Amino acid sequence: MHRTSGILLHPTSLPGPYGIGDLGPSAYRFIDFLARAGQGLWQMLPLGPTGYRDSPYQCTSAFAGNPLLISPDLLVRAGWLNDVEFEVPEFPVDQVDFGGVGAWKWGLLEQAMDGFNAHVSEVDREQYRRFCDEHRSWLDDYALYQALKAHNEQRPWTDWEAGFSQRDPELLSRWAGDHGAELDFQRFVQFVFYRQWAELRAYARTRGVHLIGDMPIFVAHDSSEVWTHPEWFELDAEGQPTVIAGVPPDYFSSTGQRWGNPLYRWSALADDHYGFWVERVRRALELVDLVRIDHFRGFAAYWEIPASEETAVNGHWVPGPGMDLFNALRASLGQDLPLIAEDLGIITEDVEALRDQLDLPGMAVLQFGFEDLADGCGRSSFLPHNHRRQLAVYTGTHDNNTLLGWWADRDETTRHFSRLYLGADGREANWDFMRSALSSVANLALFPMQDVLGLGADACMNRPGTEEGNWIWRYREEMLDESMANRLRELCRLYGRWPYPEG
Repeated sequence: MHRTSGILLHPTSLPGPYGIGDLGPSAYRFIDFLARAGQGLWQMLPLGPTGYRDSPYQCTSAFAGNPLLISPDLLVRAGWLNDVEFEVPEFPVDQVDFGGVGAWKWGLLEQAMDGFNAHVSEVDREQYRRFCDEHRSWLDDYALYQALKAHNEQRPWTDWEAGFSQRDPELLSRWAGDHGAELDFQRFVQFVFYRQWAELRAYARTRGVHLIGDMPIFVAHDSSEVWTHPEWFELDAEGQPTVIAGVPPDYFSSTGQRWGNPLYRWSALADDHYGFWVERVRRALELVDLVRIDHFRGFAAYWEIPASEETAVNGHWVPGPGMDLFNALRASLGQDLPLIAEDLGIITEDVEALRDQLDLPGMAVLQFGFEDLADGCGRSSFLPHNHRRQLAVYTGTHDNNTLLGWWADRDETTRHFSRLYLGADGREANWDFMRSALSSVANLALFPMQDVLGLGADACMNRPGTEEGNWIWRYREEMLDESMANRLRELCRLYGRWPYPEG
């Protein structure tokens, strides 16, 4: 694994005039910044269409891309949209306005499809046909699901008329035939997302930047996959989960985290040779170079919570599929799976054994290393002197406070230990911690963009256990300056971290 470093930033956090970051010019400028700063990695959160509370970890599809990330500027450049024909509302510049952006951008995409049909070249038309053919295994079901959600005012599929929620074949076939234009629109939107993404990824490669994606282990209940294949999940006759996913009480919450995702019927997936997972990882690797598997420990054992419980306290551990799943992935995708195992939380020997048998890098979060001071010694595995090469070290993740926000909340004991350990006075705590991560033997070092910018707690991306105000943070273009890029590049040079070669 290449010794390099990078920045964690979800594309929605990019700057721009359209109320949300997208795959347009600001994404290309961010890649240029990464290259100037000597960074070889851009890590992001899941890229799917968001559902409940706009969380990228509650997507309505395991395969589709988020339409809100589509760039209007690139639609204009493609000739499918006339920039004088649409007005841009006055969106906030520091936060994502999911509701306003969604209502506006869907109308824009409808205009773009009209422009595509009117002005498309034969080359583009052939690309569209080929895209629909290559992605038919998930795209047709997703298009039908999305069109039906629109007709049902975006209500969950379990609230639809019984014939639709229970997937009556004759009824679905008749409805699809009557609403073909709406299904074509959903396919077109996905074609545009995948096309814009492929162009962005190709550009990143020319600048020596590789992309890291993020794959939640579980899928959302209100998703195309659960509606299409209820036999894969622990559901009752009405399609409601009988048991759900989460984690027991931990660092983030005294009552645990009740995520609400339905749990897999792993035996049913095994009967199909884990075809869903093989396809899921294959498609992810068409978009990115490395995939971080969120909640990796769930493959060894997962926390099962009765759906009737209001918290995650009264759950129990259930064995996961273990190597059986990964043997299926290796058989189809190759022995060396380009994955990062998110092995945070309650990690037991079986989790470590599975990770090490697969030779996957795990994760270390520096903030956690400086929390574990019960014995007054630096024994935490998250501290750099205990790191190993096969590891990704982070100053924090999307679920942590920003570094400066964390530092402001610490008691003097923790700050004193940190200053001693880092050999610094703490006046630039974010840079002190980034330097420590870069100096680690861990092959990968990553920082949330908020830490690079030196922002406080107001810039948190997510606060676990809360439902409001998450996933909305954005930075402004003027925050990126050359002195910051130069400083990062010199630190990477000092500690032998380099971008990937071009191409």
